[in-house]
Amino acid sequence: MTLQTSAIEPSVPRAIIGVIVNNALVLALITVFAIFSLASPTFLTIANLQSILVNNFTLLAIVAIAMTFAVSVGGIDLSVGTAVDFASFAFVSLVLAGQPVVVAALVSLGAGAAVGAFNAVLISGIGISPFLATLGTLFIGRSIQQLLTNGGNPVYLPPSGVPEAFRFLGRGAIAGIPVPLVIAAVIILGAIIILTRARFGRVALAIGIQPSVVRYSGIAARAHVAVAFILAGLIAAVAGLILSATVTVYIPSSGSAFLLNAIGATFIGTTLSRLGRPNVPGTVLGVLLLGIVANGLLLTGLNFYWQQVGTGLLIFAVLALSFITRRKASA
Repeated sequence: MTLQTSAIEPSVPRAIIGVIVNNALVLALITVFAIFSLASPTFLTIANLQSILVNNFTLLAIVAIAMTFAVSVGGIDLSVGTAVDFASFAFVSLVLAGQPVVVAALVSLGAGAAVGAFNAVLISGIGISPFLATLGTLFIGRSIQQLLTNGGNPVYLPPSGVPEAFRFLGRGAIAGIPVPLVIAAVIILGAIIILTRARFGRVALAIGIQPSVVRYSGIAARAHVAVAFILAGLIAAVAGLILSATVTVYIPSSGSAFLLNAIGATFIGTTLSRLGRPNVPGTVLGVLLLGIVANGLLLTGLNFYWQQVGTGLLIFAVLALSFITRRKASA
């Protein structure tokens, strides 16, 4: 009986470690939700929870999904904010010029995809590393925006010149659900299908893990990488459309505000995978975690700069917990 007990006892802590490894992100999400529920009496109100989804979650989720595609092929996209900005500029400028909203939206999506295509040429065509290629695109994009706006002046849409379809995209609702949130949900669902069900997604993830094996198997790895970055630019452009339609103005380099949180949410999301792979559900939970933290810290009255410190510490804590427990589980 003693032998049996000693054989079972070591498996108990290992099982606990396994639970933490697989659910570190979920546990962190539950923890911060509980903390802010106790710390602020207004946190659990319906109005505040809706605010988290609409103001803290929607746009960042879309940009983070774009980042997930880039990370899935073993890269990173520092220019997702540039795609957001280019799409926003094209959308506002064309609507201001009197073009139909549908035409303006299609051109704007093309502008975002063009940013991704430029990255694809640099990465898959020339062979520049994704980090350096997208960093260069980021710098070039900022300069172009400064040139197009006479040094960084915002482009406003006058209240009388805002078409109803434009307003609907940013502030409308479908069956009581805000249109931006519906669009984000469609993108999330589509990304899940692409990365888990489609052949492209399986190859993309394989490239991110073992690129040499994929290359030697005869699969066109460079083409898949190129498509991933074009998709990243296209998806980020959707965030640019929604951003413009919400505030009815284009502000140069405003898309860069999403960059660091998109990276953080994507890599936090990898903790949801046993193998540490980028995945859409993990990215979505990562975005939700960052959104709850940002909202909760704001409600508690914490200084903005301390909010950034708190967000950084949270990202570090989730990643560290996952890596440490994963190492112990494999020991």
